[in-house]
Amino acid sequence: MRRWNGWGDEATEVELPAHGEAFLAELIGPGQRLADASLQDVLARVPVSRLAPHPLICVDAEVRVRHARGQSLPDWLAMRSGEFGLFPDGVACPESAEQIRELLAWAQKHDVTLIPYGGGTSVAGHINPQAGQRPVLTLSLERMTRLLDIDEDSLIATFGPGANGPQVESQLRARGYTLGHFPQSWELSTLGGWVASRSSGQQSLRYGRIEQLFAGGKLETFAGTLEIPTFPASAAGPDLRELVLGSEGRFGVISEVRVRISRLAEQERFYAVFLPSWQQALSAIRSLAQARVPLSMLRLSNAIETRTQLALAGHPQQIALLEKYLALRGARDEKCMLTFGVTGSRVQNAASLKQTRRLLKGFGGVFTGTLLGKKWEHNRFRFPYLRHGLWERGYLVDTLETATDWSNVDNLLNKVEASLCDELVGEGERVHVFTHLSHVYGEGSSIYTTYVFRPGADYATAMARWQRLKAAASRTIAENRGTISHQHGVGRDHAPYLAAEKGELGMATLRSLATHFDPEQRLAPGVLLQD
Repeated sequence: MRRWNGWGDEATEVELPAHGEAFLAELIGPGQRLADASLQDVLARVPVSRLAPHPLICVDAEVRVRHARGQSLPDWLAMRSGEFGLFPDGVACPESAEQIRELLAWAQKHDVTLIPYGGGTSVAGHINPQAGQRPVLTLSLERMTRLLDIDEDSLIATFGPGANGPQVESQLRARGYTLGHFPQSWELSTLGGWVASRSSGQQSLRYGRIEQLFAGGKLETFAGTLEIPTFPASAAGPDLRELVLGSEGRFGVISEVRVRISRLAEQERFYAVFLPSWQQALSAIRSLAQARVPLSMLRLSNAIETRTQLALAGHPQQIALLEKYLALRGARDEKCMLTFGVTGSRVQNAASLKQTRRLLKGFGGVFTGTLLGKKWEHNRFRFPYLRHGLWERGYLVDTLETATDWSNVDNLLNKVEASLCDELVGEGERVHVFTHLSHVYGEGSSIYTTYVFRPGADYATAMARWQRLKAAASRTIAENRGTISHQHGVGRDHAPYLAAEKGELGMATLRSLATHFDPEQRLAPGVLLQD
């Protein structure tokens, strides 16, 4: 059963180990656990639906609660406190493009706002109902999950938009294929959501981001159905796929997704290497990216994240032995952990590994084999569950991300971390901040920062602290040549900063598209474009 007030399956727990709690207490102080509301308390607050009856719409209170919030930290605080604010008036689960079109026409007739909903994993405020005169219908695509077709000559698969990561991979792997798109939210996020928010998977170095995988599909709009055929390449004007990629439900509802797939690899391995310092590590990962070494994944943790990972890993005696070995090899207090993957045939992987080892050796890299790589692989989708473990010990954790050119990576990373570390000093509060580079390109890298802080005495204090931290980091990104989002999308949380990236004419262009497809602004109002 999926949690109604947090991430993932109720049966899955990722607890904070005792030595991990001591580690955080020393850094930022003892935890401050806030009380949780019960589901019954929340259900009692759900108002009567304002929607006219329709056979596809459910107005059950618990269904509406479970579709009212995403997975941002404000969403977490709302769910845990029971102060949801607004609820959708109903939830519809269409099973076909025809039913989506029927619901769009019905919403227009009855003056209803629609919120497209995939896996409910948004961390940027995409799916939350907003105050307004219109009733709100959440349009969940959870029943449109089937693999509809595979063109085995062209390696193009057609899916319903509501297929989540496990559903996509299980259906493809049964036929000997993979999409290879593995965001951290893979367990719950959906194919349609990946396209709508321009998602990036952990192995994008091999398979590409979702914009490389998205080959075509269908978008249901108030102006009609936009069908995008698949071509290997085209010079016939602007690429209409770009109207769907990153549209975040603002222009229409994705009803069909065609993606480029790959045959399953013969072998896959993940390795961990430690480099003596951040500057050596940064030069090494840039060199790997620009040399186009055929790896499937590169992830570089800075020294603070490396220390944090080792402190929270468990098995303190084994970690102590590892630390001793690394120190003997020259990787001491400022060491940085680089995790990389090789995916392909055995011959290809052997050549990639040899080239990688040779290059990293020149930067002082200390190889530790596949043990830590296997641990990363085992836990790759479990990190979101740690929010619950930290909450139980009285701590809040959130993440933010950006991307910039290599010449600016160090500058932007340092300024983002400093903005978070400094923001609560006036309150006498410390914030634990650490960063990794999770996606690399020839010209630059993503920057993914995690920050842990104490909530304070009550939920209002916790929310105020998050707002200050988020705003400080977002301003820093916008003012220092970073994109406001590399992989989380814009939603409502990032919308105020979008103009700094797109410019006045770019924003006017996006508004014109929204007006063309949805002139009455019924679809996801406030998302992507501030209303």
